[in-house]
Amino acid sequence: MSDLSVANSTLTKAFDVETIRRDFPILTQEINGKPLAYLDNGASAQKPVAVLDAMDRYYREMHSNVHRGAHTLGDRATAAFEGAREVVRGFLNAPSTREIIWTRGTTEAINLVANGLAPRLQAGDEILLSHMEHHANIVPWQMLAERTGAKVVPIQVTPEGELDLDSFNSLLNDRTRILAITHVSNVLGTVNPIAPLIEQAKKRGVITLIDGAQAVPHFKPDVQALGCDFYVFSAHKLFGPTGIGVLYGRAELLEEMPPYQGGGEMIERVSFERTTWNVLPYKFEAGTPAIAEAVGLAAAISYLDQLDRSAMEAAENALLARANALVATVPGMEVLGTAKHKVPVLSFKIAGLHPSDIGTLLDQQGIAIRTGHHCAMPLMDFYGVPGTARASFAFYNTLDEVEKLFTGLQKIQRLFT
Repeated sequence: MSDLSVANSTLTKAFDVETIRRDFPILTQEINGKPLAYLDNGASAQKPVAVLDAMDRYYREMHSNVHRGAHTLGDRATAAFEGAREVVRGFLNAPSTREIIWTRGTTEAINLVANGLAPRLQAGDEILLSHMEHHANIVPWQMLAERTGAKVVPIQVTPEGELDLDSFNSLLNDRTRILAITHVSNVLGTVNPIAPLIEQAKKRGVITLIDGAQAVPHFKPDVQALGCDFYVFSAHKLFGPTGIGVLYGRAELLEEMPPYQGGGEMIERVSFERTTWNVLPYKFEAGTPAIAEAVGLAAAISYLDQLDRSAMEAAENALLARANALVATVPGMEVLGTAKHKVPVLSFKIAGLHPSDIGTLLDQQGIAIRTGHHCAMPLMDFYGVPGTARASFAFYNTLDEVEKLFTGLQKIQRLFT
């Protein structure tokens, strides 16, 4: 029996991936006459039928604006919308739905927090990030630093793509006011040891924000166990719809922070003399919210909750292990990020090949990956490359698709040599 057959047999016993794939209709199509192998999950994951049906049912059966409609549809929409907030609260193990704020995505959530923390900062204060952050967890803090006179300070990473803990320990000091760090690197797949970092930050009174966009598709975070002040993520990476994200924030901090936007819903009373704010969480939710998208996110979480999460994680680990084993079959291929603890993300370069050429030629074979700097230019600078090719796997991917990726890379290499 071949290595692939053995691996497939082991994976099938632990996790019935073929049954899972039937829940994702987009995966059944052909691209350029080839069966689609969708390996761009780090950018945006595909949606199960449960999510599509939930959003369709909302629009067909209950669409209305929420909270103030004096009619049955308004009651149905409000119940579904606030029910979704409760599902998210449970997913994060947050103490209260008051601490769950709807945003348009991770980016808006970070901007909201950065804006709200501005009154806390002054010249000379420091905001601690890492070299592996997505631009969305760099630029808002730079903008905040420019407004307040604070300084953004980056934690170094090791050549293996792990957070340099010596660097963190040397940089955390009495001037540090905010620690904003990714839970999982979107480029390297590295899972950062955020719990002890948060613990050390809390001892100095440092506010902590965790970017969980790349973490939540692979495991459930527990914000109470982590002890973070803020945790943010986007629905579309969690097999839900685009256009909605989540900000978890400790109620004490959210109460203190000013609103991010003004308008309807976020107010208690408006007059031309004075406006007062609504209670949490509505204080930060100006305007008509993304109601159907909230329903879709709740459906995505409920779908995942029906799966064996341990088996799902094992299946993803098997995909990554197989990919790592096949790297040697492509001469000149180098993987960026070899951390001991990582999710199934493979960022790589191949000597003599441009990442964009790799992506284009793989697409001709029905294989979807991502190329470029992945919104992580400082990390690209650290590795001395303009960009990489990145294959990012989800639990619905198969070992056959991993094999197909490397067969495709071998074909491309032969074409250019």
